[in-house]
Amino acid sequence: MTTRTDATTGPDAGPAAGADRPISLTPTGGIDRAAHHRMDEAWLAAAWSHPTTRVFVVSGGQALIEETAEGSTELVMMPSFDAPFTEAHRYFLGVDPAGVRYFALQKDSLPGRMDDIARPAGLREAGVLLSERDAELMAHAVGLENWQRTHRFCSRCGERTVIAAAGHLRRCQACGAEHYPRTDPAVIMLVTDEKDRALLGRQVHWPEGRFSTLAGFVEPGESLEAAVVREVAEEAGVSVGGVDYVGSQPWPFPASLMLGFMARATSPEIRVDGDEIEEARWFSREDLKEAFTTGEVLPPSGISIASRLVERWYGEPLPRPPGR
Repeated sequence: MTTRTDATTGPDAGPAAGADRPISLTPTGGIDRAAHHRMDEAWLAAAWSHPTTRVFVVSGGQALIEETAEGSTELVMMPSFDAPFTEAHRYFLGVDPAGVRYFALQKDSLPGRMDDIARPAGLREAGVLLSERDAELMAHAVGLENWQRTHRFCSRCGERTVIAAAGHLRRCQACGAEHYPRTDPAVIMLVTDEKDRALLGRQVHWPEGRFSTLAGFVEPGESLEAAVVREVAEEAGVSVGGVDYVGSQPWPFPASLMLGFMARATSPEIRVDGDEIEEARWFSREDLKEAFTTGEVLPPSGISIASRLVERWYGEPLPRPPGR
């Protein structure tokens, strides 16, 4: 497995202009997760009560965001002494370079506000609006919240588990088993052929015109490269040869890690499975530019690593149809 470093175009291209900017939700916000403090109850108590500590609430994958007077979008945070009370579902997220500690509180609903500035938003929307720091914090909190809500019982004996390690562990008091947040690896890949055309597909439940890269989960006992080859063959019927790693992206919808690849097809024939992929097409750069600008094809979501993979091949930021 290799990583491209050159900057040419074509099947062996390196990052395109704009394609090397940070991928959404990746840990580039400067937060030190400080995992060594998670079991230190005295340190956590002191961090919680510190006047600079900031807290936000997460509920059902959403948090409150607000637009500032300067035009940016931020998570709605508060000092710990203003935060809604919850002892069990208090998650330590880390420390920033200035020494500010951050916590998330899991609640059944988001707190109300006396103004109409703040609004609830999920990570798909907020991830492309927030600063790198806030997006990183929210992705961490949403991933923990989903795992906490769906793993309340021990998978070994069935007894209820309790939260430990500042939200990063659940312990069974009956059998002593310890359970950690799970992450499911998934591969996402842009396939090109000998004519340097890109293969894009449309899932059956997507709106008309929405095309993106192929993707799928890694199976037990399978390497990442083998998963790329298998998923492309299963979904589009295309055989793949070379596979090159590009980058990764946390994808807490609900608990995945997207691992991005560029891959080369050994034959151009397409046979979609009809179950996951309803339609797949080869696009030249000229084909894709026209389809994007006319609105015939909708580009991948800006929050997804898929857009970076397509830009890497395309050579520049993707055009958007008028009004989008």
